[in-house]
Amino acid sequence: MKNKILRALLALAGVAMLAAGPAQAQQQFINVLTGGTSGVYYPMGVALSQIYAKAMPDVKTSVQATKASAENLNLLQAGRGELGFTLGDALSDAWKGDAEAGFKTPLKKLRGVAGIYPNYIQIVALADSGIKTLADLKGKRIAVGAPKSGTELNARAIFKAAGLTYKDFAKVEYLPFGESVELMKNRQLDVTLQSAGLGVSSLRDLAASVKIVVVPIPADVVSKVGDTAYQSGVVPANTYEGQIDNVPTAYVQNFLVTHEGVPTDTVYKMTKSMFENLDHLAAAHAAAKSIRKETALVGMPLPLHPGAEKYYREIGLIK
Repeated sequence: MKNKILRALLALAGVAMLAAGPAQAQQQFINVLTGGTSGVYYPMGVALSQIYAKAMPDVKTSVQATKASAENLNLLQAGRGELGFTLGDALSDAWKGDAEAGFKTPLKKLRGVAGIYPNYIQIVALADSGIKTLADLKGKRIAVGAPKSGTELNARAIFKAAGLTYKDFAKVEYLPFGESVELMKNRQLDVTLQSAGLGVSSLRDLAASVKIVVVPIPADVVSKVGDTAYQSGVVPANTYEGQIDNVPTAYVQNFLVTHEGVPTDTVYKMTKSMFENLDHLAAAHAAAKSIRKETALVGMPLPLHPGAEKYYREIGLIK
């Protein structure tokens, strides 16, 4: 009798486990892949995780500091994150599979969520370095961002268009924004190239500590990049302390990306809650003031995730 009861209990337990299986398989975590802590991706990622935690209280959220675009996209392809920030040119390279950009094969599991704000390619030199133009960078010591990061890919593209290579510099450092700024303060570097939202904290810190020059990237150089992801823009006067003039530069749109394995309902809620809480993002960083749902699909170089598509259809952006 005892054996019959035991077998019955075990059978019931098995049924319960089978019933629980699908629920347990549902998305329980949202890991937001960002960039270095001194950039724009990280504080914005923290703000997003707070928005998601409120919108989806049953989901655990976390934020991961990374080397930004290329690393984020490779991590998403491997299922080691649910949302990542990336530059548009890196995203296009990942979708096509550009080995030189750090993508040995096309990352076909990636899915789009939203175009967000532009990254301005900001080349900032010490005022006493004598640097005023791109040509003046020859023979100087420069930081170009972490290896294979979106910033570093931007650096290669802009320098190539300007007729420069890394061999033209006295020294090339592959560093996160904050570290390059510290080296400039200590006079161990002359220049830092940072691809970020305007008013990025690392450059504000640098400008508050030493006199700087924002080096112009002329429109003809931008056009020579030969990639429509690169557009001409301006760093407005007084973006940084001591910068009294508008400075021409280039910008590349940023995107939020997920992967095909994240449930539709989760991505729908992620997309909807972000656009309904843009004020919270703007409080985390001024770059978020450029985010508009009306431009969320402009230049998207890969298919949308069904969850994001559901939201855009709901608001009439997709008919």
